[in-house]
Amino acid sequence: MRRLMATTAILVSTLTLVSGCGEDTPATDTGDIETIEITFEDGTVTPNGERVEVGAGQPVDLVVKADEPGEIHVHSEPEQQFEYAAGTTTLKLTIDQPGVVEVESHDLEQVIVQLEVS
Repeated sequence: MRRLMATTAILVSTLTLVSGCGEDTPATDTGDIETIEITFEDGTVTPNGERVEVGAGQPVDLVVKADEPGEIHVHSEPEQQFEYAAGTTTLKLTIDQPGVVEVESHDLEQVIVQLEVS
């Protein structure tokens, strides 16, 4: 009987240690790409200041459809600038720091989208 109890105690201790050494689940899923469509047409842009939630380190694709070339500014740390051509351009970015990051057009003096990074 003592042998059975000792074996059970060792088995329970081993299982507890092994389960405690497992991988932690990441706080955010960085595998899914967040795609945001942006349209520049006749001197206007859509979306217009919407807030989009993304995870820290999550890839973001800005799919820009534009009637003329231009530039987008991402007010992250460090700041980023992306040029786009007339037609469709996909701009890829990743924000690692939590917070709210504005994506804007300086030419139009307008916030396009706010990325709420958590």
